[in-house]
Amino acid sequence: MDNNKIRLFEDRRVRTAWDEEREEWLFSVVDTVEVLTGTDNPRRYWSDLKRKLKTEGSQLYEKIVQLKLKAADGKRYDTDVANAEQLLRIIQSIPSPKAEPFKMWLARVGSERIDETIDPELTIDRALETYLKKGYSREWINQRLQAIQVRKELTDEWDDRGIQKGIEYAILTDEISKAWSGMTTRQYKNYKGLKKENLRDNMSTLELVLNMLAEATTTELAKAHDARGLSENQQVARRGGKVAGNARKEIETDTGKPVITAQNAVDFSKLISNVIEGSADNENK
Repeated sequence: MDNNKIRLFEDRRVRTAWDEEREEWLFSVVDTVEVLTGTDNPRRYWSDLKRKLKTEGSQLYEKIVQLKLKAADGKRYDTDVANAEQLLRIIQSIPSPKAEPFKMWLARVGSERIDETIDPELTIDRALETYLKKGYSREWINQRLQAIQVRKELTDEWDDRGIQKGIEYAILTDEISKAWSGMTTRQYKNYKGLKKENLRDNMSTLELVLNMLAEATTTELAKAHDARGLSENQQVARRGGKVAGNARKEIETDTGKPVITAQNAVDFSKLISNVIEGSADNENK
């Protein structure tokens, strides 16, 4: 846990911590309550809100954990923290003008997801629009969308071969990553200074192409050798990754430059303000 981070919300501070194991940010609930309500007693407000949520049948409070976060006096005290999903649920129960943009955003996102369930093609359109807004080139976006398809074909193949989603997916993905890049997925993300961000969204075009080559090759090898279970698919994943790893080494020999860089493309530090500004703009319109 890294418990020393501070997020600025307008001119107010919200203490945060990064959970390395679960790969998610945790936010101080009392800080968030204070920012959104302007109350002089955020702890009392949160205490009353917890009781209200409980009477409504919410099990949210049972999932809230405590961490020792540094207070204004420099000492660390046990503090209720929530992940993004839990925090957004809390915000839904706060009657405040500052909370309204979050509620508007959640309503819009929910409506979009319902539309996408009815018409899945909208998901692709949304992804394209999102990448364009983040400043990616159309050439990179085309590669990224193709990479999503390649990954889907690989995971479908794993499903057919008895691989379990979650930990076994992660094990095989790490095998592929180590074989072509020399790093596990977590090491690769650390190298680029990433936490919650998607690794592929922070790859250069060449990195993305080599990762696709590794995954596509692994898919074909699994079919050719009829790999079954985790052990056999681990061997296939290493061989698939090695094909892309050899290509990486040849490129680096010819160019004299490393293919893998520490550069990343996405900065989520302004996520909260962007949500508020975007929702406020829509509301004004």
